[in-house]
Amino acid sequence: MSEAGLQFPHRRFNPLRREWVLVSPHRTQRPWQGEVNAASGFAPLHYDPACYLCPGNERAGGAKTPVYDHVYIFDNDYAALLPDSPEPGDTGSPLLLAERERGRCRVLCFHPDHALTLALMERADIRLVVDAWTEQYMELGSDPTIRYVQIFENRGAMMGASNPHPHGQLWATEHVPDEPQKETESQAAYYEEHGHSLLSDYVALELAQKERIVCQNEEFLCVVPWWAVWPFETLVVAKQHVGSLAQFTGAQRAGLADILSQVTVRYDNLFKTSFPYTMGLHQAPTDGDLHPEWHFHAHFYPPLLRSATVKKFMVGFEMLGMPQRDITAEGAAERLRALPAVHFTKA
Repeated sequence: MSEAGLQFPHRRFNPLRREWVLVSPHRTQRPWQGEVNAASGFAPLHYDPACYLCPGNERAGGAKTPVYDHVYIFDNDYAALLPDSPEPGDTGSPLLLAERERGRCRVLCFHPDHALTLALMERADIRLVVDAWTEQYMELGSDPTIRYVQIFENRGAMMGASNPHPHGQLWATEHVPDEPQKETESQAAYYEEHGHSLLSDYVALELAQKERIVCQNEEFLCVVPWWAVWPFETLVVAKQHVGSLAQFTGAQRAGLADILSQVTVRYDNLFKTSFPYTMGLHQAPTDGDLHPEWHFHAHFYPPLLRSATVKKFMVGFEMLGMPQRDITAEGAAERLRALPAVHFTKA
């Protein structure tokens, strides 16, 4: 169904989460007198002496960041998880449940250049990040106390990033967190019923319809998913049914680096700013089971709605009822797809 046929309020189903999103495309016609000004969001320095992630600088507690050439990884100085957390005591009530949660938190610096982002990095350098993600997923996941390794990046102050230096995080947890657990259950149910992965069928559907595709290469497809909540949300999916980074071929690692470059360049070009987002890789748990249902993918959740400074808020009905969006997935994909593949600062 084309975008023109859906210019009225309707709900769309997210089969990965088994949840609904309310779509209200007619609301884009309402008057807008809010801000539309631009803000670059780019770091002006290639090396910042005050940045604890820049090579050679001091971190919290006196630890020193070494002079590194490419990727640098270290245990988070302010980790949200600890490997030796004790069991909570008995609360005396079944309504007050608590469980131990052991784990590790690591920071992964993408590049020593303080001014770079994924959108500005060379594909060869992004490939080194993908290789490091793979090694960390396998290393952390080999610990028998770790059942999930969540790899993610918060880009920009708007998304809570405390430092503009290009970096992401790895949180390895004793239990599978809620979001990947929902996706595990949904994909397992679909696999049991159909004998193949949910996202394999979804990739085939998107390739056939072509309405929500942003970009693609031989190994990966990037779409604005049918069920998108954020204004320019995208989903990056492996074209082949592969469960995790550990199963990637060299071509798939290179393909992931390429598609991440393509997506983030288009984001920056949209409002000519260093586009904020939360990006996370979703892949098979490391709980010792085979998980044939799992199909590797990455979510991009960007908050910007109308310009470099106007963002979408999750308030009112969305907090109390269900998610709601004004831009159809097809319309958002059309805008992103039409943007140049060359970063606007290099054009």
